[in-house]
Amino acid sequence: MARADGRLNNQLREIELVPNFTKWAEGSVLCKFGNTHVLCNVTLEESLPGWLKHRENPHGWATAEYAMLPRSTQSRTRREQRWPKGRTQEISRLIGRSLRMAIDLQALGERTLTVDCDVLQADGGTRTAAITGGWAAVALALRPLIQAGDLPENVLKQQIAAISVGLIDGEIMLDLPYIEDSQAEADVNIVMTAKGDLIEVQGTAEKEPISTAQFNEMITLASEGIQSLCKIQQNLIESVTTP
Repeated sequence: MARADGRLNNQLREIELVPNFTKWAEGSVLCKFGNTHVLCNVTLEESLPGWLKHRENPHGWATAEYAMLPRSTQSRTRREQRWPKGRTQEISRLIGRSLRMAIDLQALGERTLTVDCDVLQADGGTRTAAITGGWAAVALALRPLIQAGDLPENVLKQQIAAISVGLIDGEIMLDLPYIEDSQAEADVNIVMTAKGDLIEVQGTAEKEPISTAQFNEMITLASEGIQSLCKIQQNLIESVTTP
């Protein structure tokens, strides 16, 4: 089966990570997965949320907020001005959980990292782009403190990235754009470390159950894609010089 954009089943979309996309954030990366563009900005505060600061042994914290701009999709989506929708909350929590797995919160000390992931343009895989770009933005935000000796080098304890995998007409495909995602028989979002360890798997069969063999093939394909994403992240970090 030919894919809509001509890619092979095991091929990522064109991936680009643009560092320092905004001026004021402690870490900023524009993450592009094909036509999906997510801006990831990190705010680093020398304080803790109230629920955490009064504990006997407080540790650092990392959280995330996800949002889609009104014209990130083909038709305008209303801003979620009063409270976020269930999908928005679920994706925000996924990003936050994933990024906390990458950070040694004890080593972070009494600091809070807030990662704002704003979808500028959506074409499938916004949550996986947010996690992948979010990790890179966190790495950039923490690096000056590491270089100054205010944080240990191992505060960022592992590298993480995320990708989607789907089953379409019996074929397993990597990194689905919307046109494929909308017709997939199964769609799975997978978060992994650079070492290939699983952090989170979100997925469902849409029409018929999938076999264990198919699921295992999805995990394998996702692992290969995440290895490629981690190389792109690493190349980005190495290319950026700290002022």
